[in-house]
Amino acid sequence: MCKRAVILAGGKGTRLKPYTISLPKPLVPIGEMPIIEIILRKLAKSGFERVTITVNHMADIIRAFCGDGSKWGINIDYSLEDKPLSTMGPLKLIDDLPDNFLIMNGDVLTDLDFDAFYQNHISAGNIFTVSAYTREQKVDYGVLETGIDDKLVNFIEKPTSTYKVSMGVYMANKEILNYIPENQFYGFDHLMLDLIKANNPAAVKVHSGYWLDIGRPDDYEKACEDVLAYNL
Repeated sequence: MCKRAVILAGGKGTRLKPYTISLPKPLVPIGEMPIIEIILRKLAKSGFERVTITVNHMADIIRAFCGDGSKWGINIDYSLEDKPLSTMGPLKLIDDLPDNFLIMNGDVLTDLDFDAFYQNHISAGNIFTVSAYTREQKVDYGVLETGIDDKLVNFIEKPTSTYKVSMGVYMANKEILNYIPENQFYGFDHLMLDLIKANNPAAVKVHSGYWLDIGRPDDYEKACEDVLAYNL
């Protein structure tokens, strides 16, 4: 069975300006190569044979760089969005998806074992699996907790909250296409809520290694440092 992945690369990368003024975000260099090349090399090493890249903004530049994937030993094809369809909407344009496939954003830097993630999803029989990361958020203020009479009942000095966030890496069963509307803006958030409503929720698998979503200039600068330090 051919292991298939879909890389979502249609966004404009607005938050990453000025780096994305003349380049699409997946082609912004991290160390010696663009982030999308780091992803493609890792997918090829993990046994993925075919990758579909969904494109919209600066599509021709991405196609010119990635080509047919032969330089990485992987087969690449493209799905063009005529208009922005968010993260899950573009999947409806791909008519030959296999029963199970990996989906990921084109700006994620991680040491996640893609093959193990793929196999775990299939063996568990999930409709959708979200790779998650545990983040801590520190509040830089003293937090006041009050009762119904507005009297102080507790005080917490600069507390830290812990929560799970999506890494932008997913495994999906083809059944999710039944939930995605044709040619409409439909995101990850829409799909998650629709699956919950249908009593068929996604599974969440926490990754304890390295992960960075390169969405803002400070994330990009950290990625350039980390790609060498962590040998990603």
